[in-house]
Amino acid sequence: MGSPAGGEGMRGSGVTGTTIIRAKDYSPIWSPLALALWLGGIQFNALLIIAALLLLPLRFATAVFAMQLLAMLLPLSDTNKLGRKLSRFICKYAVGYFPVTLHVEDINAFDPAQSYIFGYEPHSVVAIGFCAFAQDTGMLPLPKIKILASTALLSIPFLRQIWSWMGFVLATRKSFYKYLEDGYSCLIVPGGVREILYMDDISEVAFLKARKGFIKIAMETGRPLVPVFCFGQCKVFKWRKLNSTIATKIARAIQFAPIIFWGRYGSSIPFRHPMHVVVGRPIEVKKNPNPSMDEVNEVQAQFISAMEELFERHKGEAGYPDLNLRVL
Repeated sequence: MGSPAGGEGMRGSGVTGTTIIRAKDYSPIWSPLALALWLGGIQFNALLIIAALLLLPLRFATAVFAMQLLAMLLPLSDTNKLGRKLSRFICKYAVGYFPVTLHVEDINAFDPAQSYIFGYEPHSVVAIGFCAFAQDTGMLPLPKIKILASTALLSIPFLRQIWSWMGFVLATRKSFYKYLEDGYSCLIVPGGVREILYMDDISEVAFLKARKGFIKIAMETGRPLVPVFCFGQCKVFKWRKLNSTIATKIARAIQFAPIIFWGRYGSSIPFRHPMHVVVGRPIEVKKNPNPSMDEVNEVQAQFISAMEELFERHKGEAGYPDLNLRVL
């Protein structure tokens, strides 16, 4: 395996047989800029709306809103040359900012000609550690990877364009099947925004027991399931959330949890804190076009068990020996 852009490989350190790939590109100027471009879309749009309403004449405010609406409606594409160049810049400096370290338990178990379904936990405020899997990061030696993101995120003006250039696609069943059939490995965060509602400051949470859709798709397509866990992600933002039935209903309706979060200087730029993304061994899944619920439950239990074991094997090495994982 060659060294990825922005990272360096080291075999056999830490947990026995694990390949460790460390991101190394950091710049005090370019790294924060890369994070601002990647994650600043929500705050940028909010500031743009406030400025238009409070500071601009009506005709200019109308033009701003029209520009935002146009950015929401334009077709998404990951083939734009300028966009891909921007994606490579973001991917290079984003993973080096924290930095992100990728731990792959059995790198030889991954076949570049095969496609996989990666189940990534936890969601945290933003599942930011999945930047290690972005198509232009190059940390994992698979040629084609897509990251499934919620409709809400891929509807935000300007942010949606940048994320699509980085290889993010809609987390719909149709999209999921399409990219698997086209030979792409797909990363999904099964817990989604619902997981945010159960976060606390003393443990990690994985909202998995009610998540069967990605398990069923793996069985229907015969794609291996791969558990992935990110340590340190909960430290890159400070947050406050609403704990109520109303908050849960809002999260379900808009696919975005009602939470206040902030990074450096109150911005969308995360705090610098090391993140360790651990990748377990693929779980082979027998192709079954019409699995029964009992069969789905059996594979789901296998995946949850693999996730729990992955967490326990690596938490000490990642610097969290006393951390507990709650699977809900």
